[in-house]
Amino acid sequence: MKISDEYSGRVPLVVVGAVELDTVITPFAQKWNVLGGSSSYASLAASFFGPVGMVGVVGMDFPRACIETYRRAGIETSGLKTEKGKTFRWSGEYQLNMNSPRTISSELNVFAGFKPELPESYRKSPFLFLANMSPTMQLDVLSQARHPRFIVADTMDLWIKTDRTKLNKVISQVDMLMVRDVEARMLSGHQSVIKAARDILRMGPDYVVVRKGEHGAMLFSRFGMFIIPAYPVEDVEDPTGAGDSFAGGFLGSLAKAEIVDYRTVCEAMVCGSVMASFGVEAFGVNRLASLSKSEINQRISHFRTIMTGCEKRAQKKLAVV
Repeated sequence: MKISDEYSGRVPLVVVGAVELDTVITPFAQKWNVLGGSSSYASLAASFFGPVGMVGVVGMDFPRACIETYRRAGIETSGLKTEKGKTFRWSGEYQLNMNSPRTISSELNVFAGFKPELPESYRKSPFLFLANMSPTMQLDVLSQARHPRFIVADTMDLWIKTDRTKLNKVISQVDMLMVRDVEARMLSGHQSVIKAARDILRMGPDYVVVRKGEHGAMLFSRFGMFIIPAYPVEDVEDPTGAGDSFAGGFLGSLAKAEIVDYRTVCEAMVCGSVMASFGVEAFGVNRLASLSKSEINQRISHFRTIMTGCEKRAQKKLAVV
């Protein structure tokens, strides 16, 4: 179900994060001023599963066409502020392996002084995604939310190094921390991802998702461990925003569940992986903006078939042994 521009009721999912105009360089192409940012990727990925409201800030230079991209997707934008100044701009370059980019420039502009404000209609939303931003901003959002059902937070190495005390407070108040493997190691001091995840669980969240890029993701909780591969993509155009697309697909799917438990969290991981696979197939959010529901359902079905087939072959081999 999609929502219209006039939707004014409570949205099930709220996404808070950066909105950017990115310049991305790969060994094969270069694109200037493409729509990006954690709030954009996560909101667009989630919008295929149900209503979502985004919170962010843009400058006076933000193209009207980008606003239309959100509205065509049915994203509720009353939490998107326009301030005097320029929109957050980032530029980066990927090497042939298409892993972590080298940042060329990062101009926070209006995002530097951003004070997230949840519209009244967002404050009782049951699902909340705190994308990568300063722990101060994340705590500010948490203080405005009224008893959300499930909160997911992301972070990065910068905040681990410079604002650890506040970051620890954020982690203690969320239901899930979703981070890359390098950040999980930094948070814990362990090289073992398993030991790192156990340490993070002791900090408060019920779940930890450790993203491993092209190698998939690992879910840790007191209920068990679940490993999901990345959906195989033939042509990766731009890996930027894959983690946020994963988070959007994950939370969009989970927000539809009647019960949030280990089983539904594992099922939502499948949707997260699929949405991340679409996100990397074009520069910026272009692939997410052009997707159809049928394409998503087809890929989810195919992914489940792949995973089931691998499981059956593994069971058969173990039986023979």
